[in-house]
This record gives sequence, structure tokens and C-alpha cells, in this order.
Amino acid sequence: MTRQIITFHGGVHPPEHKAESSHYPIRTAALPARLILSLQQSIGSAAKSVVKVGEQVAKGQLIAAADGMISAALHAPTSGRIESVGLYPVAHPSGLSDNCIVLIPDGQDQWQERPLFDWRNAEPNAVRTYLRDMGVVGLGGAVFPSHLKLSSNLDGKKPLDTLIVNGAECEPYITCDDRLMQERAAEIIAGILMVQSLLNAKQVLIGIEDNKPEAAAALRDAIKASRSKAVAAIDVVQVPTLYPSGGAKQLIKLLCNIEVPSGMRSTDLGVQCFNVATIHSIYCALAHGEPVIRRVVTITGNVERPGNYEALIGTPLAELLKAAGDKGSSGYIYGGPMMGFELPSLAAGLSKAGNCVIAKTPADFPEKPREMPCIRCSKCAEACPAELQPMDLFWFAKSKNFGKAQERNLFDCIECGACAYVCPSNIRLVDYYRFAKSEIWAAEKTKHAADLARERFEFREFRAEREKQEKAERLAAKATQKLAQAVESDDPEDAIRAAKIKAAMAKAAVASEAPVSDSTATPEADQTAQLAAEKKAKIAAAMARAAAKKAEAEAAAPVVRSEAQPMAPAQTLPASSLDKTDRTKEILDKRREERARIAAMSPEERSAWGAAKQAEIAGAKAAAALRKAENAVPAEVPASSLDEEKAAKIRASMAKRDAEKARLAAMSPEEKAALAAERQARIDAAMAAKAAKAAKDE
Repeated sequence: MTRQIITFHGGVHPPEHKAESSHYPIRTAALPARLILSLQQSIGSAAKSVVKVGEQVAKGQLIAAADGMISAALHAPTSGRIESVGLYPVAHPSGLSDNCIVLIPDGQDQWQERPLFDWRNAEPNAVRTYLRDMGVVGLGGAVFPSHLKLSSNLDGKKPLDTLIVNGAECEPYITCDDRLMQERAAEIIAGILMVQSLLNAKQVLIGIEDNKPEAAAALRDAIKASRSKAVAAIDVVQVPTLYPSGGAKQLIKLLCNIEVPSGMRSTDLGVQCFNVATIHSIYCALAHGEPVIRRVVTITGNVERPGNYEALIGTPLAELLKAAGDKGSSGYIYGGPMMGFELPSLAAGLSKAGNCVIAKTPADFPEKPREMPCIRCSKCAEACPAELQPMDLFWFAKSKNFGKAQERNLFDCIECGACAYVCPSNIRLVDYYRFAKSEIWAAEKTKHAADLARERFEFREFRAEREKQEKAERLAAKATQKLAQAVESDDPEDAIRAAKIKAAMAKAAVASEAPVSDSTATPEADQTAQLAAEKKAKIAAAMARAAAKKAEAEAAAPVVRSEAQPMAPAQTLPASSLDKTDRTKEILDKRREERARIAAMSPEERSAWGAAKQAEIAGAKAAAALRKAENAVPAEVPASSLDEEKAAKIRASMAKRDAEKARLAAMSPEEKAALAAERQARIDAAMAAKAAKAAKDE
């Protein structure tokens, strides 16, 4: 059946450069001396290491567990010893190091035990968890955790209309998927049937560009050779060679004539898309219990033996280029020339996202010309497959107006690089878009962290208040229970205890100015509250009487006049009779007048005034010292000046205290305990007698 192909908007057709590597079978890369395994092998959270330095691991053993749903596990590609866990170079355009596990192979390549997973009879959540723990991610370059894409319809409640298998491989130089489809077509078809069954898809469309006829023929032969009846729903469709036909939305448009709107997932329209290499890794995990520990990578460009190599994850890129016969290149691109980036170091290990390494030459990759100003030619808009306005996104990203960039659907950009490829001003547009996206993600991450911290603080405050209230309720219930038990008891001691509890509860209620609850309201409590109110009134009356008495004493006190200071005039009253505010005002006025008088002086007058002031201060100090010497108490006070009777009592009391201290110090521990028990008994007896007397008076 001939299927109508509806092309997408835009796109470009750069030189393919696929023939250099696509005509050779897949080679197996040699086992390296060490493997550098980055913990960041997928979009989302990095995996968490579960091994220790020096630990011996088997092939396929879990060495880093997935951290959350948007994460994928990491496994040992071969048996060996964990040399270290720390920061090492990784394949990233920033050139920064990241957390990695370094494994030293022992050459045995010993597998761990691999029990098969019964995915046909397993629960949907179990299948999702299994694929996450097997480290299955998108191997087309996006490295999105595949279990999340399967979870969209794994329960079968929402039938999937179409499963699309992406074999387009549209970017220049890359041929790893092409060779995989040619050589392992039967395994890919088996994997497609597994995913079709998991998603309950009605039909399967395999999209392949028309420049890969051998791959399309191999898949058709595998479909015919399959004994499964479900292969009748599988169709291999060849699409025109146009970059980026391998984009998920673009391939859906080509095969189904469905445009996925901004902000909507393809599964909402009944379509899901998987890369052929990802399908193959799902087959290996479900059929053989093999985690993702290897992948096929294209090594091409300025090398003697270009081709596709099946290498272990973590293989140093320098080892792969050495195996391909690097001729001494000017640089290296990780990924394709359109969406890849230049490697800052070859010491990094191969990651699950590494589908290609290109050795550059100045002839094929000349130095990028200097950027020129945008001339608003709109060629980028014509080439954009997402139908965006790249020139507007460029201006907003450059000016850091990220809000406007989001309004222009920045995150719909697939970073294919078609806009930069056709730009006559040589503007690196994709770099600006990546910068804007990273800044927005960082701001959202900071906001999320702040919101989480605020929620934690508010919950802590709520929890503290709740615990405080619960504690108060427990104490109140316990006190009420004790009171009820004491009231019902016939024991006199329980009656005394009940009276104490009632009094304490009433006192607490009065102190907090809150009414006593009905469960504790008793005549004794009411009487206690009344006594407390009367006591407050008496204290207030006593304070009023004391204040009145003090005022009378101050009014009757005579004015003391020294011989050296004559009586002040009538208008100058003593300081004790002046109001505090008036005195303060008078002092401030006097100071202001003094400052004004000093400011009006000439320098000579001011100097003379300062000298006179210093002399006056010195004289005042001398007079004060003389008065202090005259009023000083003699060193020897005559015995007749003391109260002999009072002094004798004090001396007797001090002697008695010293004797008591000495007696206690001489006691043994048993005697001290007996004395303490005797004192406590006397105190208890006195309290009981007091309580009995109070009950009798009532």
C-alpha cells in the first residue's frame, strides 16, 4: 500500500557524508584499560552510585541506581574493580568535570546472574520500574528515559493508534542506526512487537529516509520471516531525505499528517515515537535481561578506518579514535555536525547519547566566520521546521528577555541548527537558544528550591504548634483523670492530692485569664479564684497607700542649705520640687545659650574661657576629694558605736551554721539519706495537717 507523504515546513539538505562509514559492517571495539562512566546518562537526575572504591563487580551489575522517575540506572559494562568515584572529564560542551565511576576491567568479562523478566504477565508499574532499572534511555541522542514514554499507555486504558519507529537518521555523517537496521533487523522487529504489545498500538510505521534502501529492505525481510501474526500491522515507509526528518514531530507529520500543537504531547493525539536503537535496547532488556552497557557509535571524518563500532559505555573516546586510525585532526565533534558540539577533551568516556564522533579537518570544517548583524532576511524562519521566528528568539535571548522568548515558544525549538545553517550573517542562533533555555531552567530550579524551603518552614511551624497543642491536651486529660480518680477514692491522701490538683488547675486558669473548663469547675476552684482576686486588690491598695505616704514625706521635707551656697531666689526652686519636663527644658535652654555664647567668642576669648573652665574643673575635683577625706569612716570603729546585742546574735548564728555544715560533712551517705527522708516526712506531715485544717474550716 502506497502511503501519501506530507512534508513538514522548512528543512535543509546539507551534504550527507554517509557513504564513508555506512558500507562497512559493525566492528567490535577492543576492551579498554579503564572505563569512565558518567553518572549523568539521561535527561533528568543523575544516577546515585551504589558501589565503593575497591569493590569487585560483575558484568551487568548495578553500579548506580536511578534517582527518581526522570532518571536511569547505570551498570558495569564488564567485570572488574572500581578504581574511584569522583570528578572526571565528561562529554559536554562546557568542558567541566562531573561525577563519574572509573572501572578497571579484569579481562574475564564475567556476567552476573541474569534472571529473565516475565514482562507479558507483569503489572504495568513493574515493567516501567524494570526498564528504568535496566538503564533504558533514548539512544537517538535525546537520552530521555524510555520507561516514561512507555508509561503513557502501559495500562492499556487509552488505546494507542500508531507506534512510529524512527529510523530516519537524517543528520549528516551519522550511520549507526543504518548499520543496526541492516545487521540486526530481526531483533529490531522483535523489539517492535514487544513495545506494540505494551502500548496496545493498532499499527506500527517504521520511517526510513530514502537514502537507506538496504536498511528498509532488511526490515521488510525480517517482517516476512517473523512468525508472529502481529507483524501484519507493521509497515516500512520511506520518506524523502530532508533534514530534520528524524525529529519526532516532523516524522509524525510525514507519516501521519498530524501536527502536534505547542504544549501538547503526541500521545494525546494517539501517536508515540521510538528510535530504532532504543527499540533494540528494550528487546535486549526484556528478552535477555541485558542492561544498556554498550551501543553502536559512528567514528568518521579524518580517520583511516571510518565505520561503526560497538563499544562499551564508558570507553574513552581517545581509544575509539585510535582504533579508527585518527590522522591528527584539528578537533572533534560529539554527535552530528548540526546538533553536536566540539569535544573539549578526548579523555571523556562514551555516553549513552554518543551516536557519533567526527574527526575534523580544516577542509570539511573551516573556521567559523565572524558573526555579522542580523539583516532580517527571514531565511531562518523559512528553514525552521517548528515554524518559529528564529530572529525574534535571537533578539530576546541576546537581550535576556526570557519571558518574551517563552511567549514566542522558545521550548518548541528542537535545536536542529537549520536556522544557523542558512543564516547569511553567520549568527550561531542555536547557541543563543540553548543559553536562554538554561537560564530559564536555572531560574525555575531556584524558585522551586525557594518554594520547597518555604513549605518546609511553614510545615515545621505548623507541626510545632500542633505538638504544643497536643501536649497541652494530653496534660489536661491526664490531670482530669487523676482528679477523677482522687475524688472517687476514700483514701485521705487522695483527697489531699485532689485538693492540690484542683487548686493548681484553678491557679493556672486565673494566671492565663481563661475560664476553667466545666470538667474542672468546683466550689474549691471558685474560692481559690476569689482569693486571688482579693489578693490583687489588697496589693493595689497597699501600693496606693505607699505612694501617698511618699508624697507626703517629700512635701514635708525641709530644704537643706549648705554654708557655701546661699539660698536660691524665690523664682529658683529646688530641683526636687520641679517637674521633670520643666527641669529638662531649663537645662537644654541653658546649654543652647552657653553654646551660642561660645560660638560668638573670638579665638583668644575662647582659649581663655577654656583655660578658666579647666581650672574650675580642677578646683571642683580637689574640693570633692577633700570632702570625701573628711567624711571617710575611720579604719577602726569604736566598739561602743556598734549594737553589741545584735552583733552577738549574728556571731552565734554564724557559729551554729558552721557547726551544722561540719556535722553534715562528717555524715556517711546512709546518714545523709536518712536525714533527708526525715525532713521530707516532716514536710509531708505539715502539708497534710495544713490541708486537713483547711478542709475542716470549710
